[in-house]
Amino acid sequence: MNKNKSNGHKVYIFKSNKHIYAHIIDNQTNQILTSSSTLSKEISNNTKYTKNCKTAALVGKNIAIKLKKLGIQTIVLDRGKNIYHGQIKALADATRKEGIIF
Repeated sequence: MNKNKSNGHKVYIFKSNKHIYAHIIDNQTNQILTSSSTLSKEISNNTKYTKNCKTAALVGKNIAIKLKKLGIQTIVLDRGKNIYHGQIKALADATRKEGIIF
């Protein structure tokens, strides 16, 4: 059984030159269910800098809260071509800290 298809949801992380984005995607329909980024109102109002580990952790915490509201506890982490280090690790750790499993 393919592990990516077993739970039906993944978090896709994308980094631009200035911002970091996290999208929750339903694997069966390929639809974005919810998302969070450094451009989100909840995060951009609370931070001075837009792209560092601290703001990545805020994005991770925010996406975890949104996942809980949707009733999703288990996801697959899709980091794209990014290595698991720095901002990606901070986002993932903050999401796990809120109780999301991946």
